[in-house]
Amino acid sequence: MTRAPLVVGAVPDLDLRGWSVAVLGGDGREVEIARQAARAGATVRAYGLPPGAEAVATVCATVADAVRDADVVICPVPLPAADGSLFAPHAPAPIVLDVDALRGMRAGGLVITGRASPPMTEAARVLGLRLREYEHEEDLMLVRAPAIAEGAIRVAIEHTDVTLHRHPCMVVGFGKIGSVLAATLRGLGADVTVAARNPAQLARAWALGCAVVPVADLAQYAPQMSVIFNTVPACLFTRAVLVQVGRDPLLVDLSGPPGGVDVEAARELGVRMVWARGLGGRAPRTVGYTQWLGITRIVAAERARP
Repeated sequence: MTRAPLVVGAVPDLDLRGWSVAVLGGDGREVEIARQAARAGATVRAYGLPPGAEAVATVCATVADAVRDADVVICPVPLPAADGSLFAPHAPAPIVLDVDALRGMRAGGLVITGRASPPMTEAARVLGLRLREYEHEEDLMLVRAPAIAEGAIRVAIEHTDVTLHRHPCMVVGFGKIGSVLAATLRGLGADVTVAARNPAQLARAWALGCAVVPVADLAQYAPQMSVIFNTVPACLFTRAVLVQVGRDPLLVDLSGPPGGVDVEAARELGVRMVWARGLGGRAPRTVGYTQWLGITRIVAAERARP
């Protein structure tokens, strides 16, 4: 399937009159998505959104009420937790989209999510729903990366008593988020070191003007930093590494579940750590709008299917 290009700032022409859309969980980004769906003519119901959602959607008391007869169910981009629950910090209870939760959707309905949990995948199979994941679509993730970088820097500023300017900062991982974060830190005048496994990523970081180290040497260099930003969704900061990190650097984990840090060990060792999940919500109107552009692309492609 040929995918339409993402043009940031241009709303694709999508007419959802007569459609029912359910928006579940998330934060201010999902409120913006609900607003855009309503503008496109859809009947929008919501569950687990933050205060203010009632201005753009009918807020329901249960997931079942929200998804009843829905043509489309939209879920947050942040990865589901280990138990399969959606990122839903404002929901009164965990949201797990299993067969029972989605049974009320219209036959052949479309479920759009950042990444599907196993219960969601099983529900789609059993109920004959169409499931589309878009967390892996590089253009969509790149256009939200600046908001995450800004949010990560805000966290660092709030939890340190020094400037980032002229102080050593480490970015672990140099993918979609790490590369934008490193460039933003460089723009602030920080002395940036990038730790990564991929030689090409290390070369790109070096070309950006960063110092570079292999991940295998993380424990050697991390203690020299004022702030360490981890973007890798694997436990690189084990107890052995955290012993070397010590209590001086601030460790900001930006990775999704299960996270990149042994949290229990960090607590026991007195490591200063913040698990800064969901930072795309720092600029909810901007990021929600870019996610909506990707959602419209998915809906248009599914409409065109025979």
